[in-house]
Amino acid sequence: MEVDAPTAQETSDTHLQTRNHHHHDSAQRQQLQQISPSDYHSEASMNFDYLQDLRAGAMASTSTAGSGGGGNGGNSSYGLVDDSRALDRPFNASERFVTILDNLDARVEKLRKDALNLQEKKDYLLMSMDLIKSNEMMQNMSEAEREEIILYIQRVSSRLGTVELNVRTVRDNSQEDSLSQINALIDNMIKMGDPVIGRQRCQLYLNACCSSSMDPSGHMDTVPEADAGPIDKKFESVLLGCTLDDQKNIKKRLQALMGYLNKQTVSH
Repeated sequence: MEVDAPTAQETSDTHLQTRNHHHHDSAQRQQLQQISPSDYHSEASMNFDYLQDLRAGAMASTSTAGSGGGGNGGNSSYGLVDDSRALDRPFNASERFVTILDNLDARVEKLRKDALNLQEKKDYLLMSMDLIKSNEMMQNMSEAEREEIILYIQRVSSRLGTVELNVRTVRDNSQEDSLSQINALIDNMIKMGDPVIGRQRCQLYLNACCSSSMDPSGHMDTVPEADAGPIDKKFESVLLGCTLDDQKNIKKRLQALMGYLNKQTVSH
């Protein structure tokens, strides 16, 4: 049997493909060898890059001009701080520390605000589940259907309970007690089950928030009841015992709740 010998062109093509394949593998190995462990910078490690400029051997701006932006790059991560303004001036250890700490302080405040926003969202989710449980449509369901919905709410509530947020507001014992009473009053209002009565009560509470408030300097700013509308005196009295931040958050909660109750009332 005759076997055709490969042509010169086929032999050349095969050799070229083999050579290209080996060249590609070699290039890949060379590229991997060139990647040093220092190239594997995670975002977490970058959070401390700016502290390198606080080393004892740091010189004036002439020696830091090339490294001043190291790690900053406009990154909005909480840990990254722009200390370029301090690096543009002659070296001054105390001033550099103060500048960086000022930036850190601003980022801590941003972190607190973001955490407070998350806490607010969690509170709204809790309120939503309480509103579902007290919805009058639940009473029109069969016992089996109602039990299934309650179990579902419990499962969602349990998952929400795994999210722990704690942004501490400085309060004395009296302010803690006032906030606890306010939360109890709002919870009882939510559990009424009647959207019309709930809306009326919510409006009284909201009017109380608008009628008496405290400005940042600590002075009371009272709005005449005729302008604010009828108020719940008990709620107002307890509200005034809360911190200014708590008063603002309580008002926001009531405004959100009022929007929901208004829709429920219209649907009826």
